[in-house]
Amino acid sequence: MLIAKTSLRSKPTPASTKFNFLQTHLPLPKGDVRLERTEGFFQSLSQSILKVSYQHRSITPKKHRGQNFLLDPNISHKIVEAAGLQPDDAVLEIGPGFGALTAIIAATMPHFTAVEVEPELAKFIREKFPQVTVIAGDFLDVNLGEIAAGRKLKVLGNIPYSITTPIIFKLLDHQTHVHSIVLMIQDEVARRLSAVPQTKEYGILAVQLQAFTDVEYLFKVSKHVFKPKPDVDSAVVRLTMTPEKHRITNPLQFKKVVRQSFAMRRKTLENNLRKTFRLDGLDIDFKRRAETFSVAEFVALAQLLEDRLISDDKTIVLKN
Repeated sequence: MLIAKTSLRSKPTPASTKFNFLQTHLPLPKGDVRLERTEGFFQSLSQSILKVSYQHRSITPKKHRGQNFLLDPNISHKIVEAAGLQPDDAVLEIGPGFGALTAIIAATMPHFTAVEVEPELAKFIREKFPQVTVIAGDFLDVNLGEIAAGRKLKVLGNIPYSITTPIIFKLLDHQTHVHSIVLMIQDEVARRLSAVPQTKEYGILAVQLQAFTDVEYLFKVSKHVFKPKPDVDSAVVRLTMTPEKHRITNPLQFKKVVRQSFAMRRKTLENNLRKTFRLDGLDIDFKRRAETFSVAEFVALAQLLEDRLISDDKTIVLKN
């Protein structure tokens, strides 16, 4: 998702304020945001395209990219505050859009990097914020090592629902270059990331993320503060890398064990693992279900099973 730019006014907007995107001028510097309805030539008369314009730049939000523009400047400030930025930090923003977070980050950071997939928006950010190094392209294709340049990145952004998991796992796979991550994502996914054992939300995402990071569910964001309005609410999470927490020596093995353990959620661990690993002789209660295992127990289980792959199972390929 992309975010509409907000001002840096110090006076907070009351939480109860209701924004009407068609009627309210947001407190934006030297311009305003307006929503225009234009008919699509190849669409039926019952449908319309929402065009977002700001400072003579217009963009039609693309549904497949999850482009929803945030209206509430308080949310933008809270996201940046949660990142705990210092002037000498290495900062990476994902999907700056019209610069709602960018403007606030720029008030603290003399220089940072932003990745924007929309060419027109990348051009806008580059012109509006000359201290920002803008990479015009897909975040999933960028080289985080080059951006970090030997430092640890503090990453933040409001990201599309459709590619939340690929973005998070890309950051996790390159955790040696990352210090912390603050993201606005779908509320349901945020709750899954921060879930605890023996709950319906607890699963592969929770275990794999919590094994390498401290996951914090910070606050919920109503769908009514976006235009176009998404179907569901959002939430902001903070992930802080903790590579020494569990000392996982073989991440690929760990991921394989976790994924296989949850392959059939209602089945026992024995049913999910016995065709992949030799389970005999281990002091583990394999009659339990995966959802009852803590992250620490999964770490220990993965270590125990490291040399127990069934060699004649041709489906066992430890891929990331």
